[in-house]
Amino acid sequence: MSKVFGETSTTEDVLSGINLKGKRFLVTGVSAGIGVETARALVAHGAQVVGTARDLKKAETATVEVRTAAAAGNGSFEVVELDLASLASVRAAGDVLMKKGDSFDAFIANAGVMATPFGHTMDGFETQFGTNHLGHFVLINRIASLLCGRLISLASSGHRFANVDLEDPNFEHTPYDPWVAYGRSKTANILFAVAFDQRHRDRGVRAAAVHPGGIQTELTRHLDPAVTKVMVEQINQQLAAEGKGPLQLKTIPQGAATSVWAAVVTSADEIGGHYCENCHVSQTLPDDKQISVSSEGVRGYALDSKVAEALWKKSEALVGKSF
Repeated sequence: MSKVFGETSTTEDVLSGINLKGKRFLVTGVSAGIGVETARALVAHGAQVVGTARDLKKAETATVEVRTAAAAGNGSFEVVELDLASLASVRAAGDVLMKKGDSFDAFIANAGVMATPFGHTMDGFETQFGTNHLGHFVLINRIASLLCGRLISLASSGHRFANVDLEDPNFEHTPYDPWVAYGRSKTANILFAVAFDQRHRDRGVRAAAVHPGGIQTELTRHLDPAVTKVMVEQINQQLAAEGKGPLQLKTIPQGAATSVWAAVVTSADEIGGHYCENCHVSQTLPDDKQISVSSEGVRGYALDSKVAEALWKKSEALVGKSF
């Protein structure tokens, strides 16, 4: 009988007894938080991990424990430079990986930004949509032939803040709201997993989106503490109305657990084309159901295959490349 995991499960819980020797993983965003823990857990169980980071010096400092775990677990770890906010950097990183030609059992698209001030990537895209979605869209498609197992796209319950807006992805005609922009980008992460799964399942490659949960990491660096306090109070009021206790943040090992569970532990057919949280496939919510952002559930619009296809075509048009 398979083990049952949940919201308090850690990376070590889900990988208990699993030997990953000979398995290869690509993990974006290994200079802080969940990315570092994801890499550490995998190499500790014998995996070969290629991480990516925009700032290689920062990543070197942040991943000392990863390298130690790799040595102890007979795994390996290396870092490739990648700035998701620059398509030139994305393409260069993709070319480095393609030149090496090593396949990956899973690609964990972990890196991202949250609730940033209004701005643009190097290519003129709104910062969050450009970094969280388009950067990964180009990288993953550029090296898709190297992927022989699973794509795990890190999303968020924040997808419930907004659906994608394919008519105005860069807020050229819409007043900018950092949380709406974040919601759009996280919905895009889910829709991309849906579309990628549809395109690659016939060759045995499956894709899923995961929500790590509420965790205190560098992702919150753009948030005003006063605003955060108000948001937490509002969330707790919503939770109380749902008959639940106050918000409990996860530890980083708990936050990384669903990524690892989806990439390694559960069956690919169980998660393919789905949204997962707390180490299980999540229920689909009616789009009009009001719930706390910390409660479980995925909006139907984030799993809509027609919207996923439309986003794919729009993304191709924006980056100037068909995949």
